[in-house]
Amino acid sequence: MLVYNTLTRKKEEFKPINPPNVTMYVCGPTVYDYFHIGNARSFIMADIIRRHLIFKEYNVTFVMNLTDIDDKIINKSIEEKIDSSKVSQKYVASFFEDIEKLKIKKADVYPKATEHMDEIISLIKNLEEKKLAYNSDGNLFFRVKEFKNYGLLSGKNTDDLELGSRVEVNEQKENPLDFSLWKKAKAGEPYWDSPWGKGRPGWHTECSAMSVKHLGKTIDIHAGGNDLIFPHHENEIAQSEGCFESKFVNYWMHFGFLNFQDEKMSKSLGNFFTARDILKKYSAEAIRLFFCQTHYSGPLAFSEELIASSEKGLEKISNFVEFINSKSSYGESEGVECSFDFDFFLSRFVTAMDDDFNTPQAVAAIFNFIKSANKYAVENPKLNSDFFVKAGEFIQKTAGDVLGIADFKQTNKIDQTLSHDLVNLLIEIRQKAKVEKNYSLADEIRDKLNSFGISLKDSKEGTTFKIS
Repeated sequence: MLVYNTLTRKKEEFKPINPPNVTMYVCGPTVYDYFHIGNARSFIMADIIRRHLIFKEYNVTFVMNLTDIDDKIINKSIEEKIDSSKVSQKYVASFFEDIEKLKIKKADVYPKATEHMDEIISLIKNLEEKKLAYNSDGNLFFRVKEFKNYGLLSGKNTDDLELGSRVEVNEQKENPLDFSLWKKAKAGEPYWDSPWGKGRPGWHTECSAMSVKHLGKTIDIHAGGNDLIFPHHENEIAQSEGCFESKFVNYWMHFGFLNFQDEKMSKSLGNFFTARDILKKYSAEAIRLFFCQTHYSGPLAFSEELIASSEKGLEKISNFVEFINSKSSYGESEGVECSFDFDFFLSRFVTAMDDDFNTPQAVAAIFNFIKSANKYAVENPKLNSDFFVKAGEFIQKTAGDVLGIADFKQTNKIDQTLSHDLVNLLIEIRQKAKVEKNYSLADEIRDKLNSFGISLKDSKEGTTFKIS
């Protein structure tokens, strides 16, 4: 199994620290607004990576942080004239609502920055003792020049960075590159007590403290959007490895930008669509399939036309699922023995996913399977139902369990629910017919249901049914 490592800039064989256990940390949202469809790409692709690792029988501990104190949250609280904690609570709740609709599996842990102040303060104190951090009037900064490997992840040169326009100008810093670990509280801002006075943590500090708390000093996979490589992930490495003197992450994975009209989709540019707005028009499966048709690391141009096209592509899967559902549930147990090579198509799917989670090739393997399986079923009209059962298992394993773009089991559940609702509707019509003394219609409904294997039982309490 190969994974592209941003740190080494090459594909590497995936070797967990403690197999079959895998530790995975993904940067989650700053909860000051509804997340946009570009954020959703990172969340969904991380979910698919996790799902494939589970498919490969790894025990994955998956952690996604929630940044619930930040400048953006404070600004939102001022704008809406409510406490910052109310802002974060509102958007944490909406985050969970939206990821459930997107069929994203819940993380094992969702650590919040405000619940890890002891760990954050401890990390900063350790850095201060090692002379890697300094106090400037209640503001704590990391000494970038004292960390020799700074810039390895992003490939940036510290000398060039000092001259760069992205560096924050701050007279309190010893060096323009130094980044914030702890921010002194301003009037009216939320704060926590610390050895350096009242304040709150820097954004980068939170992730280092929470990842070591829940996953250990060295973790297998750390993932996030490309825009986090610098400075966020670069700073995480510096403070984590500076503090604990051990390698922070073995495999760095980054997701490409979702672009709109040739620009990166972002809230700062105002060219974004929220995930919940897109979900009002398109299914979660269509959104996931849209993302799967491009490799996770590459840029992807957003358009509603492309999502609509994915919706049409899903019809091929759903039609096939409906077909095999009808056959696997009610087909002949006797019939032509199946000689279809399921292993061949499953191998192609797994090979694609094992090659740095190549979802475009994995999707192609699923559609090739459907095309071949449909042809095989047409050419063998008296197939044993075992073929349809195995076809359902294939769809469930690949399109369902790993990619999350179809669900054979869920479709069965929906069909079953719909069947029960239809039977109850017919019972109501039959009851109304009896009240109106239209006994011939009532008897016809009973006899028709009985011919389908559904027997009715009338009593004083009402009519119940049993499916034989």
